[in-house]
Amino acid sequence: MSYQVLARKWRPSNFSEVAGQGHVLKSLISALDNERLHHAYLFTGTRGVGKTTLARILAKCLNCEKGISSEPCGSCSACEEINEGRFIDLIEVDAASRTKVEDTRELLENVQYSPARGRFKVYIIDEVHMLSNHSFNALLKTLEEPPPHVKFLFATTDPQKLPITILSRCLQFNLKNLSPKIIVEYLKKILAEEIIEFDEEALWQISAAASGSMRDALTLVDQGVSYCQGSINGAGIVEMLGVPQQLQVFALLEAMADKDVNKLLRTVGQISEQTPDYEYTLDSMLSAFHRLAIAQVLPGGVDNSFGDKLKVQELASKISAEDLQLYYQIGSKGREDLRFAMEMRSAFEMVLLRMLIFSPVFTSDKADLPIAEPEKKKNKLDLSIDLDCEPILPLEINGNSPTKEEEKTSGLTDIETAETEHIDNQKYSTASPEEGIEKIKPNKNGRGKQSNEAGELNHEKWLDLYTKLDINGIAANVLANTEFKYKKGQDFFLVLSEDQSAVYSEDILPKLSQSLSDFLEEPIVVKIEIGKVNKETPAMLFLRLKQEAQNEMIDDFENDENVQELLRHFSAKLAKESISPIKE
Repeated sequence: MSYQVLARKWRPSNFSEVAGQGHVLKSLISALDNERLHHAYLFTGTRGVGKTTLARILAKCLNCEKGISSEPCGSCSACEEINEGRFIDLIEVDAASRTKVEDTRELLENVQYSPARGRFKVYIIDEVHMLSNHSFNALLKTLEEPPPHVKFLFATTDPQKLPITILSRCLQFNLKNLSPKIIVEYLKKILAEEIIEFDEEALWQISAAASGSMRDALTLVDQGVSYCQGSINGAGIVEMLGVPQQLQVFALLEAMADKDVNKLLRTVGQISEQTPDYEYTLDSMLSAFHRLAIAQVLPGGVDNSFGDKLKVQELASKISAEDLQLYYQIGSKGREDLRFAMEMRSAFEMVLLRMLIFSPVFTSDKADLPIAEPEKKKNKLDLSIDLDCEPILPLEINGNSPTKEEEKTSGLTDIETAETEHIDNQKYSTASPEEGIEKIKPNKNGRGKQSNEAGELNHEKWLDLYTKLDINGIAANVLANTEFKYKKGQDFFLVLSEDQSAVYSEDILPKLSQSLSDFLEEPIVVKIEIGKVNKETPAMLFLRLKQEAQNEMIDDFENDENVQELLRHFSAKLAKESISPIKE
């Protein structure tokens, strides 16, 4: 017997075998069991999701010799003939090859005759949107008032092209694209029955390449079994599809997390040896960025695609949420530009470099690239305001001669004057809102006595201790919203604000415990309970200090004589919302 491809061999023969279309099955089963049958059904959806399969199963349910049922027997002559495609009262038409109105009229001439063998005469018209306008017009009257023994089952991948007059005469069922998880589970079942060895990573690669189509997935499995010589393995499928391995995608993400240009370009070079589809590679990175973002805000919501959940959570803690959003946005825009690129690899590398260079804290120190030697740095004092520069709009505010006190001040040397200005300006310097709490760097010089002070910790010392911990990502955000309760032995008890419970996961506790243990130089076990915080958390402290600095600056501007003179001179108003602290 000749070999039968998996897509045909494992085609569902009843509703219970159909995967991922429960919303459609529920309606069809209820209608059949209660015999509330419509005369025209329209199945829509992408290729390979089960449109024609459902139509054939429905035809079998209508014509089973044991009666109309959602569970046809499958053993009567009508069921067997429908399975084999030779049932005389089941007429299948490919609308793509019979688009003319003459073909439709010929088809409709036999509608009036009763079925020869079955209970109903069933017309399955595939890709019905390909019919011409004249064909639709010829079909309208029959579709509105068909004979009681006729059922029309339409299937299409493009329902927008159907006239509204046709749509209004049909019950429409929209079939979903199948999720990768559903496809993988279905493939596992089939490969187990076929006694074919497989790697789960390879099945995830196949499901991603199938883009929601079960038929495409089964076709790729057939191709993969031949390519891998009787089995399905990850390396073979990656090579067959010409896509990067998930490990290589993670290698790109790790290089970006480390801001390591050399490692990034080396990984791109390794991927390029496989002649990859760079658009697909960038799509894989965008999908990974999405999963990392989910891991940051909802750790429990990460799927286990490719069996890499732990790796995703690890990377999510290494890349800041701001960087992730930036990478995704640049990648999405770069994806549009790739198709117009003359050299795909260069365009792909430029997208990755753009992600790094536009990252707020990127530095090229890690790249061993030849760079022009920078100019000799100026004296630190040159960073202060140039006192000799002339204002753009010179104003004669006071024409009186300088007082003795002013003459004494003017006698200072240039360096002393600059130092004075530098010290006075320091009170306006504070952390910018964009940098947030994560800008605070750990004070590694503060170690040593911390171990002795740990037992005397109180809430005020906790606020100071938080600023010295070397921690970032979602763990830092959780810790910033906690209140210190007490420390008992190795146990370090914290209360997390209730409004931050959505981002909390117990998976971060080992990281927090390790960070505190390293800093305090003693074993620490962090325990967090969710509740109402009664004291100021590090996040609240940061917001308060930021607001106080803002208010102080506004007061200084409002009381400054030069500013007041400018406001009077130009009849201007002070835009308080435009005043912000100076970055250090």
